[in-house]
Amino acid sequence: RSPMDIIFGEKQADKPENQEEKQRRKELVERIRSGELDNRQIEIKVEDKGNAPQSDNEQANQISVMIAGMMPKKMKKKKVTVREAKKILTEEAADEMVDMEVVKDRAIHYAEERGIIFIDEIDKIAGRTGASGGPDVSREGVQRDILPIVEGATVKTKYGQVKTDHILFMAAGAFHVSKPSDLIPELQGRFPIRVELSSLTKEDLRKILTEPRQALIRQYTALLDTEGLHVTFSEDALDTIAEIASEVNLETEDIGARRLYTILERVLEDLSFDAPDMEEKEMVVDSDYVREKLGRIRENIDISNYIL
Repeated sequence: RSPMDIIFGEKQADKPENQEEKQRRKELVERIRSGELDNRQIEIKVEDKGNAPQSDNEQANQISVMIAGMMPKKMKKKKVTVREAKKILTEEAADEMVDMEVVKDRAIHYAEERGIIFIDEIDKIAGRTGASGGPDVSREGVQRDILPIVEGATVKTKYGQVKTDHILFMAAGAFHVSKPSDLIPELQGRFPIRVELSSLTKEDLRKILTEPRQALIRQYTALLDTEGLHVTFSEDALDTIAEIASEVNLETEDIGARRLYTILERVLEDLSFDAPDMEEKEMVVDSDYVREKLGRIRENIDISNYIL
């Protein structure tokens, strides 16, 4: 069945179309394709998926899905516009053309051969030097649970069995309190290549402020635009923000690029609050404005620890 057959009704085998009916049908199809009838309300039958209950048991859920696939689909009538009907019916037709078993098999194959697993904050499970008993026992237990997966094992997932022998494992951690050598020797051996990252420089912070598509400067200017206030940042203002972020990271705790967020919040705090009532709807943030908002806080290290 084509979407057009569903919208306008299927041809009856015992009532062949004459030439006039064929022409009328052709004209209707052209009007639909051109979008002329997009806003017209029609009634179509769609699958009633309902809210299938989900169990905590993964195997039970798989059995439910399998049984549901064997049963005839429950349909319901729904009033929609022709535009919406075309979208719904196109998606249904596409779903019928896709063999999900093939998709799952291919996805598992790509995961096994090209997969990358990134383990963040692995320092949280490293034992502290000189400590004994207590929490360190559970940390070592977590490490030993991870070890066979990193070494290569067959893991059961809801999509099937996945072998981890050829998956690339990467891990990262701050290691302020613990050290990589605090991990169990077997796990250390499975991460043979180690790289130490350097702190962000002023130039790095400057790039982070402006270059990404979702850069903080773009986010804040867009946010203030919603209040009718058009804010632009001068080049020297961006340099000053990056410079102050770098200095505060050196003087207090180094939290990296997160420092830019707290500094921008402080710089734009008054503008965000006063934006709806400001008569002047154009604002240029320069270096002097930034230093004025951050000067006193920046000089007081104790206050910086709490505010910046």
